[in-house]
Amino acid sequence: MILLGLKDLSLKEEYRSDRDNLIEEFFLPCLDNCIEYDRAVEYVALKSLTAYYFGLKSFVSNNVQIRIVTGHRLRTSDLNVLSKLYSKKTGKNFFKMNGKPEKKFQMLSQMIQHNKLKIKIAMPISEEVYGTFDEKIGIFRDENDDVIAFTGTSNETFDPQNRNFESIDVFTSWNDKSRVEIKTKDFENLWHDETKNLKVYDFEYAIKNNLLIYSPEWAVSLS
Repeated sequence: MILLGLKDLSLKEEYRSDRDNLIEEFFLPCLDNCIEYDRAVEYVALKSLTAYYFGLKSFVSNNVQIRIVTGHRLRTSDLNVLSKLYSKKTGKNFFKMNGKPEKKFQMLSQMIQHNKLKIKIAMPISEEVYGTFDEKIGIFRDENDDVIAFTGTSNETFDPQNRNFESIDVFTSWNDKSRVEIKTKDFENLWHDETKNLKVYDFEYAIKNNLLIYSPEWAVSLS
């Protein structure tokens, strides 16, 4: 698959649900033509991770890297699957234990085993921050080192039955360099655990030390 440069995409400065299709007009074109995707988001669900299959069908061959920083709340079913996928003992054999594999889960397993999908967990550690990690930043980078950053939306399931009314603001390195640099630095600080009032853990560490939680009320509110 030949990638376009991000500069070649026809993008708007803002996308809003009442006049735009955020998935078709923004997310998919950017995902299809990036080599790196960084994301900070309140929660990550298995449904949203496997949805990358539809936006990144050439993911493995194009060596795209995804890094996600998310809060520490997951659905029990998602946590069970992700724990097995990340396990060095069961990850590669997970699908053999669960019958015929779905292609999207095979791809997710490949992404994890080849370190192309990395997840870290952010948790507030200060009395100044109540609740959970709830930042919404996204950053796409292409092979020319051009960058598109956005703020907003926590929904990437690509499911037309499960889309919120929302908007995103878009910034590019060729039109708004300083803003993109700020967003990029913010994410890098998160990833390297250098953000005030937060502690960021590797996903495997968070699982091993029981840092991830499940809330029935939260699950209902997101369904």
